[in-house]
Amino acid sequence: MRIVIGEDSALFREGLARLLEDAGHEVVGTAAEAVTLLDQVAAHQPDLVIIDIRMPPDRTDDGARAARIIREQDPAMPIVLLSQHLETRHSVELVRGGHFGYLLKDRAFDIDDFLDTLRRVAAGGSALDPEVVTTLLGPARHDDPLNRLTRREREVLALMAEGRTNAGIARRLVLTERTVETHVTSILTKLDLYESSDEHRRVLAVLTWLGLRPTTLS
Repeated sequence: MRIVIGEDSALFREGLARLLEDAGHEVVGTAAEAVTLLDQVAAHQPDLVIIDIRMPPDRTDDGARAARIIREQDPAMPIVLLSQHLETRHSVELVRGGHFGYLLKDRAFDIDDFLDTLRRVAAGGSALDPEVVTTLLGPARHDDPLNRLTRREREVLALMAEGRTNAGIARRLVLTERTVETHVTSILTKLDLYESSDEHRRVLAVLTWLGLRPTTLS
């Protein structure tokens, strides 16, 4: 993959670039601040963009705002946000379109898992850090449709929110892939998510898990 990195820490940026290059990817651009990042993405049209949420000039959420601009200009651009601390303000607006990941930086130190996440996002999937999922979920509501799910179905849905395939969920929960398929079908049915030509039911199920209605992100 051709990748652009937006990260203000020179040490982390160069380390990440070397990791990606050692894994066979091409880092076609790097940026230490948000404006330069936008220029790099426009110039190189990469296959994936990795962005630190907090970047100059403000060092608040400049990277996340840059991600939203990139997504507005190219709705299919795969983006992975990285953060040292848990910040979910912008991620809910990006996750619905797929091609999106949000990881805490500590996750990058599990190299195999990190590289697998990049591949899933570049292929059109989503990958959310488990801590992000837990925060976005929040306390259960009395009328929450998730109350219809069994404990195991909630575990499966949480792993779907991380962007894992049925095979990946099966490995994590030590189940057969057929059993996971049965759980996924049950989840979609209980959440009233039926076949549609213009909606991805797994994405809608994840949005329900995050406590969001699809119309809130329109």
